[in-house]
Amino acid sequence: MLRGSIEHRTPLVDAPETVDEPERGILCDGSRQKQARKKTVSFSTMPNDRKMNSTAACLSFMMEGCEMKKVRSNSRMYNRFFILDSDMRCLRWEPSKKDSEKAKLEIKAIKEVRLGKKTPVLRSNGLSDQFPEECAFSIIYGENYESLDLVASSTDVVNTWVMGLRYLVSYGRHPVDVIEANQASLRTSWISSVFELADMDKEGQIPLSRAVHIIKSLNPGMKASRIELKFKELQKPKELYSEGITIEVFTEAYCELCTRPEIFFLLVQFSSNKEYLDCKDLMMFLEVEQGMEGVTEDMCLQIVRRYEPSQEGKARAYLSIDGFNHYLLSPECHIFDPAHKFICQDMTQPLSHYYINSSHNACLLEDHFWGSSDIGGYIRALKMGCRSLELVVWDGPDNEPLIYVGRSVLSQVAFCKVIDVINQYAFEASEFPLILCLVTHCSVQQQKIMAQHLKKILGDKLYVVPPDPEENFLPSPEYLKGKILLRGKKLPSNYPDSEGDVTDEEEGVEIARRLGEQDSDQVNGISLKRLRLCKELSELVSLCKTVQFKDFETSKRNQKFWEICSFNEVQANQLANESPEDFVSYNKRFLSRVFPSSLRIDASNMNPQDFWKCGCQMVAMNYQTPGLMMDLNIGWFRQNGNCGYVLRPAIMREHVSYFSANAKDSLPGVSAQLLQIKIISGQNLPKPKGSGAKGDVVEPYVYVEIHGIPADCAEQRTKTSSQIGDNPSFDETFEFQINLPELAVLRFVVLDDDYIGDEFIAQYTIPFECLQPGYRHVPLQSLSGEFLPNATLFVHIAITNRRGGGKVQKRGISVRKTRRKEYTSMKATGIKAIDEVFRGATSPLREAADLRENMQNAVVSFKELCGLTPVANMKQCILAVSTWLLNSDKALLVTVNLSETYPAMEAQGHVPELLRKVLSAYDTMIQTSRTLIESADAVHARVIQTQRAGMDFHEDLHSMGVREGLKGRKLQKALESFAWNITVLKGQADLLKHAKNEALDTLRQIHNAAQSCGLSKNGSASPEVFRARSGGGLEPILEKENGSDTGSC
Repeated sequence: MLRGSIEHRTPLVDAPETVDEPERGILCDGSRQKQARKKTVSFSTMPNDRKMNSTAACLSFMMEGCEMKKVRSNSRMYNRFFILDSDMRCLRWEPSKKDSEKAKLEIKAIKEVRLGKKTPVLRSNGLSDQFPEECAFSIIYGENYESLDLVASSTDVVNTWVMGLRYLVSYGRHPVDVIEANQASLRTSWISSVFELADMDKEGQIPLSRAVHIIKSLNPGMKASRIELKFKELQKPKELYSEGITIEVFTEAYCELCTRPEIFFLLVQFSSNKEYLDCKDLMMFLEVEQGMEGVTEDMCLQIVRRYEPSQEGKARAYLSIDGFNHYLLSPECHIFDPAHKFICQDMTQPLSHYYINSSHNACLLEDHFWGSSDIGGYIRALKMGCRSLELVVWDGPDNEPLIYVGRSVLSQVAFCKVIDVINQYAFEASEFPLILCLVTHCSVQQQKIMAQHLKKILGDKLYVVPPDPEENFLPSPEYLKGKILLRGKKLPSNYPDSEGDVTDEEEGVEIARRLGEQDSDQVNGISLKRLRLCKELSELVSLCKTVQFKDFETSKRNQKFWEICSFNEVQANQLANESPEDFVSYNKRFLSRVFPSSLRIDASNMNPQDFWKCGCQMVAMNYQTPGLMMDLNIGWFRQNGNCGYVLRPAIMREHVSYFSANAKDSLPGVSAQLLQIKIISGQNLPKPKGSGAKGDVVEPYVYVEIHGIPADCAEQRTKTSSQIGDNPSFDETFEFQINLPELAVLRFVVLDDDYIGDEFIAQYTIPFECLQPGYRHVPLQSLSGEFLPNATLFVHIAITNRRGGGKVQKRGISVRKTRRKEYTSMKATGIKAIDEVFRGATSPLREAADLRENMQNAVVSFKELCGLTPVANMKQCILAVSTWLLNSDKALLVTVNLSETYPAMEAQGHVPELLRKVLSAYDTMIQTSRTLIESADAVHARVIQTQRAGMDFHEDLHSMGVREGLKGRKLQKALESFAWNITVLKGQADLLKHAKNEALDTLRQIHNAAQSCGLSKNGSASPEVFRARSGGGLEPILEKENGSDTGSC
């Protein structure tokens, strides 16, 4: 029978069964239209109805055998049929030039099973791009740690072989029936107890409807029709249609329906008992995979008590597959870092240093032209954390001002009612200041009524304190807590009359033009509308006086810090493209508001990232219009407790710094990050709303999008899952370089693949800074923003610091070693005295870069020799070494000497060549870390000394340039070069400080992991090195704020 299965197998073709993806993707909006593109579909050689939900199922599949590609060191691949012997002692393959007794591998010789491209053969340049990471695995065997490198046809096949082999290596060889009998004891006893409670009449069976209800209640989101169908499938061979559900059928149905293979494989990787995690296993998982610090046994016990369903498991402190599944689906394992659900940023900076959640025409329910107005729009916006509302006010009957934007007379809302609602809900979602943007089209008489309503209804909440001319920046959100600010036109403070003429800002002109008013003038090509303003309303405007923007130079000379400009999105885009550095510099001190073009009569939204990257604080969004742009806005403002204020990146706030909004490469002094995302599976994905063309069939795929500065914008998509049902498997990994993490946003979009037109299923948007590493579930939202019940994506997140700056290099030691070293350079200003000072920084800057890069390269080399990727952490490396030792037949002892400040890894006994290389790489890593830790302070001091010397010229920079004969564009270039150099010096000093802390963190991880894995020697580590993290003279320089605005500087 076995021979027959070999002879009649279907050959595995060399060409992958996929169609090439399009060269350019798109950023997916919810309103996405049909795209002209080729299809990419994932096919699996494993039958869809065959679910690997136990170790026995994996071993059974392996004993049947399957075809895989065997990869040789010469980069050639050969199709071979691999099979596990019935006695589970050997893995065999054929055909082979070797004798049949030689074309085998004894299970006892296996040291390790690696998932992915984690050997030099699979990482080689000739093979790396020929197959996906998820379809490769390697078997490390023999005392010389040789590798058998294999490529399977699907991730299901890979997971099955990896899980089965790891089990055999760890737990020995037992008959399949014994394994099956013992495997599910804890689980089946719990399922039996559930069944017995449901079997109230003690008949040994329960009605089908009750059985369906129980499984559905235990697994919210699972369809009742799917459960019922499974029961009928299991009853069919036993001809039990007319009878109730027996305990055997109930148990089998539950295990098949409720076992997620990806969760099962993950549990087995960390389980020392193969069916559950004990506290030690769980602690290892939390530390190694989830990146948690300070995990204690008590924390693990609490997790077991909260999520383990069986009483036996709780009593014995075991987390079964069901408890593990519940834990991974809980909010504790969501992708969003819970620390960001609360205020977690410094709220004492000037108001201009924050992005402010802003609404445009919140009263509208639909488009700008015919849409009706409704007071509920303000309530919804305020509850969503909006901190800037626009109020377009017109004359109304009975001397009562009205708010409306469209033409519908029936939808006009009384101004006093809107203010009353704002007063009621202003601080329900956030206690930080609310800005009301008044666009007034009222007569003087009704303006006075407006002022009376504002004072009477808002009372002390209304902030009317005049700005202090001695100050240079706006107050902070913390200072303005609980206050409402008015943004609008204002008469001069010493204006003698009770009313006067002012010119309306461009936004008011656009609204008037849209509704047919033409009373406007042109000044320098800018529309200005004449407006009569009463002093009573004018006096209520304090910190947000609106003024007309002319150019950056004029604003630099004349604009006061309490004055704010509004920009039409067309004008703002032009400034962002033509003068990105000036726009960023302008927004360091002044508030700016960007509003949609009047051409957006459909109330569509602009991309807020286009203006956030320029530092624009208030980007007004049409809250009533869902889609990509609103997803970005909502997701972005989640990161600081959804309070409506987000602190801008430091490089965009610092008084002297250089940043271009259109940066297409890494930034000077900013630590780039390498983000690795594995999309594993989806759960309970609904049909697209309104879809009926394909019945209940959903063929989903996932887009992963990065939004940020131009250098970071990227997207990748998975293949389309062809699995039947709403729980698809994807198993695809993507990598992104994030050059400005503080401004990056990650968006997951799930779409239904259809030739008629791909339809939106769900999305989730999250700031990069809020990502939690490890295995996480992503809660999915509908097009309108509601969370979909029980709909999630299961993903793995890994983030690696790239402290050396520059572009992320391809993996592989050979690639890294041959790369020519690049250093961040200083720019000449053309001012001799200043250039002489900056030239003195050349040597310490190179030393700093060398210290960082040498340590980084040493760490990556050590990780790769341990069979891990650069995104792995040090605990995973120590765990890998520990696993090798456990599976070694010869007497071999490796210990980490924790009595030393820099712990050495020592070996006793016969040391194989690979382990010798690992020990050498470890020693190099420790030595480079030591050099960095002990040299960083002195190098840091020299860099900072040069920065301070350069800053001494700052106040006289302009006059020095003039004396050197610089003017016009050359002078401006000198100012920009000066700012660039200061940014480089401060940034490189910060990177060195971070690198030192990173090296100390590496030592700390080694210390903790060595103790956890039983490799420690001589007790605990010397504490002095860890105390250095908070001392050692690596404190950042505090630049004092002053009143001068230096433009690009």
